[in-house]
Amino acid sequence: MIKLIQRVAQSIFLRLESALNGIFGPTLNPLYYLGAITYWMFWIIVVSGFYIYAFYQTGVEEAFLSVEHITHQPWYLGGIMRSLHRYASDGMILAAVLHMVRNFAFDRYRNFRWFSWYTGIAVLLLVYMAGINGYWLVWDKLAQFIAIATAEWLDYLPIFIAPLARNFLEQGSVNDRFFSLLSFAHLGIPLIAFALIWIHTQRVPGAKTSPPRALKIGLTLSMVVLALIKPALSQGQADLNSSPSILNLDWFYLLTYPLLYSWSPGKVWALTGGITVFALLLPFLGGNKRGKDEYEIASVPCGHMVTARRGETILEASLRQGLNLPYLCRDGACGVCKGKILRGTVDYGIYQKGVLTDAEKEEGLALFCCAKPLSDLAIECHEVDELRRFPVKTMSFSVQKMVRAAQDVMLLELRPEGDEQMSFIAGQYVAVQLDDGTKRSYSIANAPHESDRLHLHIRLVKGGKFTSHVFDGMKVGDVLQLEGPFGSFFLHEDSDKPIIFMSGGCGFGSIKSIVEHAFKVGLNRSMVLYWGARTPADFYLGDLPEKWQQEHDNFKFIPVLSEPKPEYDWHGRTGLVTEAILQDYKKLDGYQIYACGSPEMVEAGRAPFMAKGLPKDQYFADGFFVACHKPPVAETSVSSEGVTHG
Repeated sequence: MIKLIQRVAQSIFLRLESALNGIFGPTLNPLYYLGAITYWMFWIIVVSGFYIYAFYQTGVEEAFLSVEHITHQPWYLGGIMRSLHRYASDGMILAAVLHMVRNFAFDRYRNFRWFSWYTGIAVLLLVYMAGINGYWLVWDKLAQFIAIATAEWLDYLPIFIAPLARNFLEQGSVNDRFFSLLSFAHLGIPLIAFALIWIHTQRVPGAKTSPPRALKIGLTLSMVVLALIKPALSQGQADLNSSPSILNLDWFYLLTYPLLYSWSPGKVWALTGGITVFALLLPFLGGNKRGKDEYEIASVPCGHMVTARRGETILEASLRQGLNLPYLCRDGACGVCKGKILRGTVDYGIYQKGVLTDAEKEEGLALFCCAKPLSDLAIECHEVDELRRFPVKTMSFSVQKMVRAAQDVMLLELRPEGDEQMSFIAGQYVAVQLDDGTKRSYSIANAPHESDRLHLHIRLVKGGKFTSHVFDGMKVGDVLQLEGPFGSFFLHEDSDKPIIFMSGGCGFGSIKSIVEHAFKVGLNRSMVLYWGARTPADFYLGDLPEKWQQEHDNFKFIPVLSEPKPEYDWHGRTGLVTEAILQDYKKLDGYQIYACGSPEMVEAGRAPFMAKGLPKDQYFADGFFVACHKPPVAETSVSSEGVTHG
């Protein structure tokens, strides 16, 4: 039964995610940031709550009057703050419940995750307590109803010497001290909740605690607009000598209160207690009994070993043990964490169709952010040893030079702000952090021995937010936030096989980094570069590989033009770059091929190269995609890495 419910919930979430990916893109999809949104709602509650508390007065008469004063004088600040406090509280409940339901649907609450599941339930209960307690502080007719109903509900439990409800029998039975206690509780409960939230997130490697800036701004502005359209207002001063007949309930917090009178307090206790007990038992119900409690994951060829707990993804296990695998979304939407399973079986998890195809799964590929070991594994992870020496970091870089190498290609030289440098492996990439919290990733185009700078080759993308800024607004001296290095596309120096480089467009940047590194370390292996383009102008640094060819006997450059026109007066190779390689080599079993460019180019060569004998593990590819998101079709399955430009 649990599995059936999960499958239905998975289908619903995947369809919602797919639709939202089409609107926001994977990097801004709110369903991928539910935990972080919960955090953000909490901070809005804290800020607005402190403002309200500064003007709030405890006391039977003072409580209602001070809230009215805050709401209406001046309404444009106090009223909005009160409404923000109300709507952020509702938003926190909504985000937290969706976060919990999503983790249940995707089976991310069992085994070692039971602690996070339990602390999440505790946080949710505390938030409910704080929210209901907050309604009392207003001391309007709704607060009167909640106070009496809560007292009658608690009186059902045989733990009080005298009934609590008798404290609300008539006007004057509530004193000022009562509101002082309520105020103290309304401050203390959120503090305990925050401590639990912090513990909750510390148990999750790489947990997102802050949504992208664009989401923060969008959510906050939405609540401000809602506060202006439908402000939170009191419902008349409480009067214990009368009973309110018409009330507007907050259904996020007060869903069970009408049941106290349509059912009975005992039945409501059975409902809420039953749901809570069921939630606490869930991590131990209906789980997969296969396998041991832990699985060993060996990385080949470097020999590094990590241990994955049952139900933990490969990426989670790696991050927890300091192994810096590349990733961005962690939700099976971007494909950056894609890697190869050499031995063993995995649960492929739930991901968006198109990110991992059936053909790729047949080749042994999996998304490490979704794949969970079902046995001991061996994974192809060439970058492990290298990346341990070059941890991912976020640094500020200033723009030193801007050179327009072609009509749609800009070359940037960046220098770090301060003395710290970003060390990297030739062929890796960095992610540029934009103001709205999204990222755009670009290959590092210089060799590692020039670690005091970074070169990026930026191709203009029509409608691209960052690339448009580079060409139209960026100037020397601007500062960029870069995160990196990322990627497992680098030169495998432990081989003596001749190398074929296949480049398309600005994929030349990665190839340039690798080739210059090879020259620097004195690599004597034969190297041939095939660079494919549509027009001669697309060979934006064509003189450089020509220079390499003249200076190094072991290097050869072959430009290939796919769309030659008479006016180009082109006398070189024509056609697709993959076809040029296939024409020049009858057999490829003794070669290594490094391909960098569009996914279409990378995939177009894979099968034909293998057919000519190229071993699968000798085809190293880095395919990048443009960040113009279209809604992918969702896929669920239980049984090369991308660099985003835009």
